[in-house]
Amino acid sequence: MKTLLCILLLAGVAVAGKKDKPAPAANPLDRYVSDAEARSAVASTTTPGSIWLPGSRLADAARDVRASQVDDLLTVVVNEQASAVATGTTKTQRTSSTKNSITALAGVTKATGALANLANTSGDTELNGQGTTSRTTTLTTTLTARVTHVLPGGGLVVEASKDLMVNSERQTITVRGVVRPADIDATNSVQSNRLGQLEVHINGKGVVGDAVRRPFILYRLLLGLLPF
Repeated sequence: MKTLLCILLLAGVAVAGKKDKPAPAANPLDRYVSDAEARSAVASTTTPGSIWLPGSRLADAARDVRASQVDDLLTVVVNEQASAVATGTTKTQRTSSTKNSITALAGVTKATGALANLANTSGDTELNGQGTTSRTTTLTTTLTARVTHVLPGGGLVVEASKDLMVNSERQTITVRGVVRPADIDATNSVQSNRLGQLEVHINGKGVVGDAVRRPFILYRLLLGLLPF
């Protein structure tokens, strides 16, 4: 009886200690579809007997094709170039001289020869250093962004995400920013240099990403200790 009770207690502890695995993060496209469906569910319905339906082409015949509302799409042309150059120069110079001599030896005879110039030292130290670093980054791509918010001043908060998978190498590009409706051209496109608060994130994961990733600290310490 005691053995059975112990088994039941252990089983209860094991079940209580088991933690539920966290749900996987939602895919950006799935999240976009669910948000659009949620907004569509609470949207106002058409008045019975109305001739025009909100989703028909005739209803949007006179509507501007440029993005202006939440969930509207527009094209973002990313063409970013950044370059930085830093130059530093260091120069130090120091000269020192010391001279000691003896004019009389034990008060009897006058010091001559090598004794007259017992110590004569001089030193000259000079350091010249110069360093230059430069870096250039170029990103050119095109993404389709979605309007996530409409600001009170009329600005549109847009967000775009592109996920590429090639040969087990995954690359994710995310662009966010605020655009003025006046900066959107007739083709419903906007240049990235017209976006305020621009954020561009590029993350890579795969064979190439693992090769260029910095190794852990123990491996770096081992490399520093090895003579080869």
